[in-house]
Amino acid sequence: MSKILHALVYVFLALAAAALWFEMQLNAKRGELGARNRLQENYLIQLSKTIESAEPEKGAVIELKKDSSPVEARLVDTPDTENVLDEYKVELEQANLATFNWNDAQRDTLRYRSFKPDPLNEGKFIMDGDKPETVGSEADQLLAKLVEGAKNQQARLNTTRGELVMLRGKLESVVAELNALKPVARQDKVTVEEKNEIIANLESEKSQLENQITKFKGQVEELNIAVASLNDQITTAKDETEIVKEDLAKALKQNEDLKKMVTEQFQSKGAAAVAGADVSSLSAGVKGKIIDVDNENMFAIVEFTEEAISEMKGGDANRPLPVLDLGIRRNGLAGPAGEFVGRVRIRQEVKGKNYVICDILASWEQVKAAVGDAIFAD
Repeated sequence: MSKILHALVYVFLALAAAALWFEMQLNAKRGELGARNRLQENYLIQLSKTIESAEPEKGAVIELKKDSSPVEARLVDTPDTENVLDEYKVELEQANLATFNWNDAQRDTLRYRSFKPDPLNEGKFIMDGDKPETVGSEADQLLAKLVEGAKNQQARLNTTRGELVMLRGKLESVVAELNALKPVARQDKVTVEEKNEIIANLESEKSQLENQITKFKGQVEELNIAVASLNDQITTAKDETEIVKEDLAKALKQNEDLKKMVTEQFQSKGAAAVAGADVSSLSAGVKGKIIDVDNENMFAIVEFTEEAISEMKGGDANRPLPVLDLGIRRNGLAGPAGEFVGRVRIRQEVKGKNYVICDILASWEQVKAAVGDAIFAD
């Protein structure tokens, strides 16, 4: 009997040791689960402070009027306009909307999400009826609100992205329209400045002509006085008429001789001018390239090909250099006019070489000329 008791004692001691070991393991797992639960609670509390709980209020439509009337050579007092922000959602600009911002009360709800307060023992909790998975509990409802707020905030974010795409499209359209108008405006400005210069020159010439008219009027008055004096002399010189007639006949003969001599000289000079007439145009194609350029003083040194020099000055190179306008082109340029850079005008040749100094025409300039640009005739 004592042996059986001893055996039972040993069995109980073994069971007690196993129970103690399981309790220690359970306490360790319980601590681990508690730490994990607190970590999740902290992250949920922090997350609630970043998710907006309120929807932005609808805002008034913002008006940003754009002139939609065409650019024409006439003044428009009241141009047509259109609102580029007609469909813009101004409520998306509202900042600092209220967030869920959970506190300790919500932390307790999350911590005991599967339980409810025990009405019989204050401070104790019991299983929440038949809802052990927390479905429909206070914690479940709290988390559902957080998820709904996150969905709404994501929807507003996606709407904002769509508005940004729409605004970018409108901005690209406005920029393209502005870029298209700028070259026209630059050309108009160049034309206005050129016309202002022409008007100033005409005003100067007008002033000079008025001075000459005043001077001529004085000369006419003097001539009238001289004519009156001559009339008096004619009256007193009737007796010398025959002598005057002879002198007049001699003068007429000298006049005819002078006319004949002038006609012969004019025909001789005209033939020489025809023989050395300038070339008015060149055959189409590349004629040379720029070897040096000064964009500040608007001139370039061009090296022409032997064929271009021969075409301009003749086979024996005895003709004067013609005054021609030629184009500038840069291969691969993606400028406002493609590969077209501008135009130059021939001014002066460099003796002994195929180099020619050319003026850069500002009114044709698309981009600044550079060394290596091709010179072509069109």
